[in-house]
Amino acid sequence: MKLLMVCMGNVCRSPMAQVVTLHMAGQAGLARDILVDSAGTHADGSRETPDPRAKLVLAARGYPVGTSRARQVIERDFARHDLILAMDQVNLNELQRLCPAEHAHKLHLFLEFAQGADGCEIPDPYYGNVEGFERVLDLCEAGARALIDHLQNAPATILPAHASAVGAETGQS
Repeated sequence: MKLLMVCMGNVCRSPMAQVVTLHMAGQAGLARDILVDSAGTHADGSRETPDPRAKLVLAARGYPVGTSRARQVIERDFARHDLILAMDQVNLNELQRLCPAEHAHKLHLFLEFAQGADGCEIPDPYYGNVEGFERVLDLCEAGARALIDHLQNAPATILPAHASAVGAETGQS
C-alpha cells in the first residue's frame, strides 16, 4: 500500500503525518506493507527540510525525524499511490482539480478515518507557535492510528476492485 500525505508547502503537516504513519505502521508489523511519502500542493521547489518546530515536537515524542525534503505533488503521484490523503479541505480541493478522473477515488482527508476528529482537518501551524505543532502531532497520531486500523480491517473499502485484485495476483498490497 502506497500512501501520499499532502499539505500546502510540505514542511509541516504532511511530513509529520508521514513520520507518524510510518512509525505506527512499523509498530503494527506493517513496515513492509505500507510505504508513505509526502508532498505539497504549493511546495516551491526549494527542497527545504521540515520546519524546525515540527522536528522538535516529533523528537520530543520519540519519533525519528528523518531527512525528507519538501516537494510538490506531480501528475505521476496520482497513479503511483493507492491513497492520497490531504490534511485539509483546501488541499483536497486542489488535489481534486489536479487529479486525473481515473484516480479521483484515491483522494481523501487524512482525518476521514479518525472518529471524533474536530472537523476532519489538520490546521496549518506554520504561522503559530510550538503548541500549534503539538496539536498537529496529536491529530496526526489520531489519524495514523485510525488509518492503520482501517487498513488492517477493511483495506478493500478504500481501493477500487481492480487494485485489490491486482495486489492479490502479484502478492502486493
